[in-house]
Amino acid sequence: METKWFEDFVSLAETRSFSRSAQLRHVTQPAFSRRIQALEAWAGVDLVDRSSYPTRLTGAGETLLAQAVEILGQLQATRNMLRSHQSAGQDMIEFAVPHSLAFSFFPHWLMDLRQRFGALKCRLNALNVHDAMLQLSEGNCDLLIVYHHASQPLQLDPERYQMASLGHETLAAYARADAQGEPMFRLPGHPGQKIPFLSYASGAYLGRLVELIVKASTLPLNLDAIYETDMAEGLKAMALEGHGLTFLPASSVKKELQAQRLVQAAPPGQFELTMELRIYRERPELCRRSKPGAQALWDFLTQHKSLA
Repeated sequence: METKWFEDFVSLAETRSFSRSAQLRHVTQPAFSRRIQALEAWAGVDLVDRSSYPTRLTGAGETLLAQAVEILGQLQATRNMLRSHQSAGQDMIEFAVPHSLAFSFFPHWLMDLRQRFGALKCRLNALNVHDAMLQLSEGNCDLLIVYHHASQPLQLDPERYQMASLGHETLAAYARADAQGEPMFRLPGHPGQKIPFLSYASGAYLGRLVELIVKASTLPLNLDAIYETDMAEGLKAMALEGHGLTFLPASSVKKELQAQRLVQAAPPGQFELTMELRIYRERPELCRRSKPGAQALWDFLTQHKSLA
């Protein structure tokens, strides 16, 4: 038995829609359906009448709903009670940040922020994009920083979450520089030439954006995927060793470009994409983690929008 099954079930009872609840719970619809089925298996009885539309609960489901709401309320109250004993942690602002931002953007941004905002204590949770979003939706962090692109929007309900923009960043192709300072591998490449490609793992957010760049090309790129990982830093390390060409956020290659260890592997303005940097928080009236320091920081960020 997992408490998130109860949370899924309560969401389904509220929306009466598997697809809408899956969006709100930040999972795919098949995964959401499996979790409801797992709850039914645990209960030993059907909880959802799947013959009706919109979805409705069975009699047993209605009974469980009342109990689930009460149990989740008690768990949250207990959690808040325990956290109230950690008064020393009230000045610790917790960030959830994808790996691609945790290693490159976040350290520089935080240094600049401290110079402008003042001293602050923070804890960084570096995760993949999906898990970082879950940290926010489950009340386990104060602020979430992520990349955003209109073609790959994040499913965060604006009625529950507030957003501020931290600026923009470019995703572009890079490769190791040869002895003449030229890229070892270059886009679009020669006809018929296969370019060794260092790829993001399937499902990675930046990987989906790279797919957009590739699909938008009017020329065949002949990228030959020879290696993949879901971490931009892992791809950068492979590119630095000369294994192939990869796509990286500009903030992650500043030092390597200055040292001419990496160079852009395509003509300026080509085979690249602009992403927005966004920061999210739960709306104050719904917030489960009320911290004066986090509120002060949010106020500062929304008033000073040139911190990226």
